This record gives sequence, C-alpha cells and structure tokens, in this order.
Amino acid sequence: LTIRDIARLAGVSKSTVSRVLNSQPKVDSETRERILKVMREHDFIPNAAATGLAKGHNRLIGFLVPALTWELVADVLQGAAAILEDTQYEIILYSASPEKDFSQIIDRMLSTNMAVGILALLHMQSPQHLVELHNQGLPVVLINHIATHVELPQVCVDNVEAAYTAVRHLLDLGHRRIGFIQGLPEFQCSYDRYQGYCKALSDASIPLDATLVLQGDYQCEGGNKCAHAFFSIPEPPTAIFASNDLTAYGVLEAANERGIHIPRDIALVGFDDIPPSAHMQPALTTVHQPFKEMGRSAAQLLLTMINQRESLSAEQHISQRTVDEQLIEPNEFSRILLPTHLVMRKSSSVAKSSPLSIST
Repeated sequence: LTIRDIARLAGVSKSTVSRVLNSQPKVDSETRERILKVMREHDFIPNAAATGLAKGHNRLIGFLVPALTWELVADVLQGAAAILEDTQYEIILYSASPEKDFSQIIDRMLSTNMAVGILALLHMQSPQHLVELHNQGLPVVLINHIATHVELPQVCVDNVEAAYTAVRHLLDLGHRRIGFIQGLPEFQCSYDRYQGYCKALSDASIPLDATLVLQGDYQCEGGNKCAHAFFSIPEPPTAIFASNDLTAYGVLEAANERGIHIPRDIALVGFDDIPPSAHMQPALTTVHQPFKEMGRSAAQLLLTMINQRESLSAEQHISQRTVDEQLIEPNEFSRILLPTHLVMRKSSSVAKSSPLSIST
C-alpha cells in the first residue's frame, strides 16, 4: 500500500495522511485516529526515508546515474548543476549500475533524511522503486528514460519525430533503400525510433522492406555485424540509419573493413550526437539530443515540485483544505519533450545513380 491508498481508504487527502505520518498539527484527533486505524488494519509501514523528508529543511538533491563512463552523463550533470548551483541545494551523486541493488542504493541515500528529492538518469534499471517513493510524496524526476513509459515526471525527447527527421533527410538526398539498425527491443525508445523510420518511409510512399531492418544492440559490435549483413545482400541499402551513434561507429568500422567509402558509396546517419561523432572519419551526421538542456529542465522541474510543497506547508495562515487542494499530485506533471535537431556532417550525401558493388 502507498500513502495514496491509505488516503482513499480513510476518506481523506494524501497530504492529510502525510501530516499524520510526520506528526504535524492541523489534523483533528478523530481524523488522525481514523487514519491510524486504517494503517493498523492493513499493516502499513511507511517508508522511513520518504516520510523523513518533510521533517526538516533538507538541502541535498540525490542524482542517480548509470556507470559514470556512459557518454551522456557528463552533459546531463552539467546542465543540472548549472541550475542548482544558484540555489540553496547541492547534488549528491550515486552510481546505479545494473550490477547493484538499485532500491538499496536509493534507500541508503535517503536514510540520512538529508535528501529532499531525486533526479534519476537510468539505463536498464527499473524505476518501480522510484514510483513507489514518489507516490509517498518524494519529488522524483526521470531524465531521458529509455525503457517503458512510467507515471513519473520526466524530461525526454520525441524519439518518433527525431527518427522521422533523420530518415527524411536521407529521403531528401534521393535515397530509397534505407537500412535501419534497431536498438535493444526491451527499450521503448527502440520501438519509437522504428516507428519514426516507418512513418518517414510511408509518407514517401516507400513500402517497408523487412530485409532492410536488422536488430542491433546499441553497441559498436552490433552495428558492425548488422552492417556486414547489409553489405552481403544482393541489393544493399544506399543509406543506413543507426539507432545510436555507437551503432553508427560499428557501421563505419565495417565499411572500412570492406573497402566501402562513406558517404560516396553509402550514406550514414546516427542518433545522439555524443562528442566523438564530430571527430569520426568522416564526421557523423546524427540527431542531436539536448542532454545539457535535459539536465537543466529536470532540475527546474524538481525545484518547482520541492518549492511548491515547502511553500504551501509553510503558510500557516491558509486553511488545511486550501493546502490539500493546491498540492499537485505526481501524475499531473506531464512529460517535458525537448526538441532535437539533425546535425548534418560529412557522412551523408546524395544517393548514387548506380547500385553499390560490394567486395567480399
């Protein structure tokens, strides 16, 4: 059970339950006892970390990241830090690699009762524990969440539209046989980028060719393997759209191994615009994800959530009902979709009039 469930069973607002848990005034004895009775009947044990947040003026914001070597982490951190450095809050950084117990890391971070909210840049970890904490009143914002959709405030991009733009660019260059290397199927962003690819082809009245869609893994190795498979079919694609830049690097490697020139023989477009992409040979045309802006927007959203809760609870002169009505429920925060743009470099060019001849 969550605080929201207890509130529903007791016939009160979630904020009233929160006040009872934190021994705050302005809850009459009859209502307090009714809430406590419901908790006893359902063996409800509140999360100590979450309930402790309301008891003091905490000034730390927890920042969960995957391995610090992940390409986008530095930019996202810089964006968030640019916003938070001018406030009273400081960032405490935790690495949450798939090998670690994700929920224990979060609870250990919150057990000090010093963190007032969490920014989470996840990779393969499930956000379910964060959902539970958020439902108990802890401000949480996800950044660039690439797995399944969850009911948490989050900042991300429109992957369908971004992929559409990339494929549209290749179509505008005259390419009609465009290969697509997908990302891992368990990620929502992989499906979204595939939908953008399909939509661009459909709008250009080009039927989907299953032989031009291969399963990658978001890594160089997967890109290399898929590129060799493309190069081996009787009629290879004249252009390849890779689900991310690392996959595109694998395509570049495979092309070099086959003596194929990019972009003269095959055009190539990636997705992410991580720093090495501008220095590839040739420089990679790719979809730019605004990672620094993601960090900034996420920090601003989290501050809004924290400040609203603190300011409402601090105004002792307004009625309990007014506070309850003004508190924003977590699911009222819609996802913030930031715009992407295509960075055109040397890896994409006009389609050749004659088909590619591949050496083996």
